[in-house]
Amino acid sequence: MTESKQQPLVSCEWLQGNLQRGDVAVLDASFFLPAEKRDPAAEYRQCHIPGARFFDIDAVADHATALPHMLPGPSEFAEAVGKLGIGNDTLVVAYDNNRFMASARAWWMFRVFGHERVAVLDGGVQRWQALGMPVDAADVVPEPRRFQAGFRPELVRDLAQMRRLAESGDCQLVDARSAGRFEGRDPEPRPGLKSGHIPGSRSLPFAELVDAETRLMLPLEEVRRRFGQAGIDPARPVAATCGTGVTAAILALALYRLGREDVAVYDGSWSEWGALPDVPVATGAA
Repeated sequence: MTESKQQPLVSCEWLQGNLQRGDVAVLDASFFLPAEKRDPAAEYRQCHIPGARFFDIDAVADHATALPHMLPGPSEFAEAVGKLGIGNDTLVVAYDNNRFMASARAWWMFRVFGHERVAVLDGGVQRWQALGMPVDAADVVPEPRRFQAGFRPELVRDLAQMRRLAESGDCQLVDARSAGRFEGRDPEPRPGLKSGHIPGSRSLPFAELVDAETRLMLPLEEVRRRFGQAGIDPARPVAATCGTGVTAAILALALYRLGREDVAVYDGSWSEWGALPDVPVATGAA
């Protein structure tokens, strides 16, 4: 593995061989939907990759909004990751226990704040354990470091921008939620939200990019084919959306592998759009 922007995924074998490097920090970014009734912090305390620190997307967030796990400001992000022992020269490897769900969100967050030395562990901790690699439950107390955060606004979309994009069609919109939620057939897991999607969006459920058995992201050409089937051209600008701005980052990660490094994520996603009375909502297939 070369530590370049072109390598957003690392294998379990690579991480095992580089786990003791002083410039590598491993983050357990596991996250579960409320309906799953699982506690990622408790699961981390019971079992994690040796040396991994817990990265909580609900804690490293903007607490001034009612929307879930919205991006914090650069200074808040810098303080939080500095406490995890991460500096600007650190190679961050994020993993999770739920099909890339929040490890991709962590990857995207680091990039938003100007840190390109970040990758996702392909297959997550489930793949790690399936290969017989070690885990432990030891407390991890990293030495704090100074992290200086920038900000890349082109990787984030807000409500006003999404309104314009939905009207203009200047950017491809792709939705990572399930087809049932996208089409308005299935209810949203969070109460009070409409069913459907942003007009003009295409549907590509994030689970369709991940091998259900190995938890690895699909091979590059298969990823390309699935985006093509969804009507998304990686050569053109893309903004990704989902329920709360988490699984949209999986689509951004997959498109990064295809050479589209500037995919923006709609941070509020359907939790914001679906709650508003004055925005258009489409139902049915794309």
